[in-house]
Amino acid sequence: MFPRTAVPIVLAPMAGVVTPALAAAVANAGGIGSLGFAYSTPARIETELRAARELTAGPLNANFFLFPPVQEPSPAALRLASAALAPLTPPPATSALPQSPYCPVLAEQLEAAWPSRPELMTFHFGIPSREVFARARSLDIAVGVTATCAEEARQIAAAGADFIIVQGCEAGGHCGRFGTERPDDWLPLRELLQQIRAVTALPLVAAGGLMTGADIRAVLTAGASAAQLGTAFIAADESCASPAHRRFLLGEPARGTALTRGFSGRYARGIRNAFIDAMHDAPTLPFPVQNALTTPLRQAAIGRDDGEHQSLWAGTGYARCRPGRARALVQALAAELAAA
Repeated sequence: MFPRTAVPIVLAPMAGVVTPALAAAVANAGGIGSLGFAYSTPARIETELRAARELTAGPLNANFFLFPPVQEPSPAALRLASAALAPLTPPPATSALPQSPYCPVLAEQLEAAWPSRPELMTFHFGIPSREVFARARSLDIAVGVTATCAEEARQIAAAGADFIIVQGCEAGGHCGRFGTERPDDWLPLRELLQQIRAVTALPLVAAGGLMTGADIRAVLTAGASAAQLGTAFIAADESCASPAHRRFLLGEPARGTALTRGFSGRYARGIRNAFIDAMHDAPTLPFPVQNALTTPLRQAAIGRDDGEHQSLWAGTGYARCRPGRARALVQALAAELAAA
């Protein structure tokens, strides 16, 4: 079952942004701390879970991507995708050709996570195998899966999940849809909550554009058991977001956000920048090969503090970001929730 906590807040498992210190701070403040292990090696998973557990006795969530079978790109597709990136890689940065393997092996990642026995495990882009559910159940680990529509929620419930993360179209980062097509029918969070509540009695964790206690109250009233917040914590002192990411969150409210598959090959929401605009309708490789292709570009952009060519994942409410300590933010959200 979904754990009851003092504050109905789940930290979104933002790989590349969340640190053990951030996850622990949210858990220590009464919520649920999460760690995102999308591309993480088993060694890193083991290290980060151990570090977080040393900082908190509160509930922790370990999150994983379910990667699709990967096919090697054809030479023609690789040339087109590389050509689209060429104007975006100023000297001395260059776009290196991606090399297989393009993603980690889920079974190996999980073997590194099981010994830490996080209270929750969540999965993005699909439903894990029956064996994963059985192993989690034997360790008293609650399993949740992201849904972006009612049909996905039906499948998740039928598979035996303990709860569902309901991801509305306002959410920052990758759309958790099982397929890789553009999610043109993706609904706003509150409408999606209503549709999914109509097809399952499982606990629902609402995610997408939530930034204040009033936002949390609205989704709880709509039937959610808890609210998952990500963008709200990116500017926290304990996050490892790049300086440019923080700067755009706190100082560029007029840019807005956009969905793009230019960074990874899957649609994801981030703050609009030169990369997103340049890659609109540009040819891309399938996920996660495109991610491997753009990694050198993004790393070089971080190195030169260039926010125009980084993946600045953020939800639609990012203009309401607040800097400071994560514990203070959870306390402020709890106070706002109580007053709403």
